[in-house]
Amino acid sequence: MEVLNPATERVIATVPAGGAADVDAAVAAARRSARAWATSTREERLALLTRLRDGLAGAQEEITATVVAELGAPVGFAAAVHAGLPLTVASSYLTLLAEHPFEERIGNSLVLAEPAGVIAAITPWNYPLHQIVAKVVPALAAGCPVVLKPAEDTPLVARLFARLVHEAGFPAGVFNLVTGTGAVAGAALAAHRDVDVVSFTGSTAVGRTVAETAGRGLKRVALELGGKSANVVLPGADLTRAVNVNVANVFANSGQTCSAWTRLLVHRDHYEEAVSMAAKAAEKYVPGDPTDPRTRIGPVVNAKQLARVRGYLEGAITEGARVVAGGPEPITELPAGFYVRPTVLADVTPDMTVAQEEVFGPVLVILPYRDEEHAAELANGTEYGLAGGVWAADTDTAAAFARRLDTGQVDLNGGRFNPLAPFGGYKSSGLGRELGRHGLEEFLQYKSLQY
Repeated sequence: MEVLNPATERVIATVPAGGAADVDAAVAAARRSARAWATSTREERLALLTRLRDGLAGAQEEITATVVAELGAPVGFAAAVHAGLPLTVASSYLTLLAEHPFEERIGNSLVLAEPAGVIAAITPWNYPLHQIVAKVVPALAAGCPVVLKPAEDTPLVARLFARLVHEAGFPAGVFNLVTGTGAVAGAALAAHRDVDVVSFTGSTAVGRTVAETAGRGLKRVALELGGKSANVVLPGADLTRAVNVNVANVFANSGQTCSAWTRLLVHRDHYEEAVSMAAKAAEKYVPGDPTDPRTRIGPVVNAKQLARVRGYLEGAITEGARVVAGGPEPITELPAGFYVRPTVLADVTPDMTVAQEEVFGPVLVILPYRDEEHAAELANGTEYGLAGGVWAADTDTAAAFARRLDTGQVDLNGGRFNPLAPFGGYKSSGLGRELGRHGLEEFLQYKSLQY
């Protein structure tokens, strides 16, 4: 398979297009290693994972350059998030593994937390290394061997990770990498009879197929899927800060973030003020060369994604949305690359396609609400429930409103991301949780010994 640089549209590498036979070989290797790895000691796994963490720390510049080249993420964002966050998550699991109670006395029972078996990890392209680390590291910590199938658009950082696993000295078969398409390698892996748990991150449509396939084999599944998250600004909040943070949140990673606050909900008395603020904030995001440290927004990942985003924008305009920044027109100053204009849409109604479906591009829609009851109704008014934000005069007010939201994670007045807190969604945004203790427990099963 050819790997393209989305900023130049040039081929930068080729990787094997793995098929069903490759998946069979990888799963067989994982199955052969499963018993020995499951019975390895906490100390043995800690030593290997520490070496892997140190490898990630030593490869930060290489990781950054790789993600810039294959994803098009701006170099500053790639260094801080695409390289830095996986290192933070890997480090967090060293502490969690050292402290996790794998045995617990409950009455006359000894409850054992044991490895769940062979793990199929199928990861997306938008945060390619973070999603690998968020699945593979806790699975290894739990004592499970893993077969990883990364997204076909970003396989190079997965190969880099595989090299670091090898250099850390993990036993043969404990970690296995198969590059290939989702339709071939991913489907074969999800359906494989010797896989015990499927952990998938991607679109809700594909997630449903993965769940159906896994269900026929009675496999456990963990699904981190799409989102259409709302950021609700309540009266009395710092409107300027809320709007500016929202624009930054949506335009980061070229809008290719499942948990982005793509719907900004503002009281109708402050609506036009918020629209003007958002349009002005959007002017700071000028698409450009992702290798330039001054660039804040790069291309989207491929031509298909570019067409998808532009299609949503054209549809929104047809349905009556008002473009206050950006729009679907090509960027003539950038003749090469999959660039889309960072866009803010006003006069969006809740039933419009762009207010209901995940665009997965740098597109913010702004909707007015009448009162808090209406705001909660709008925020909960999609099939998704992955993330969200609430801004209020104080955190207690924000927290009270956040309890009314049907979503897995809510930031209060711009609260910071916490890698130890569970991440995952309600409704069509998925099943299960990643990160922290909850992410480790996705790869454990429980046995009770009665005395």
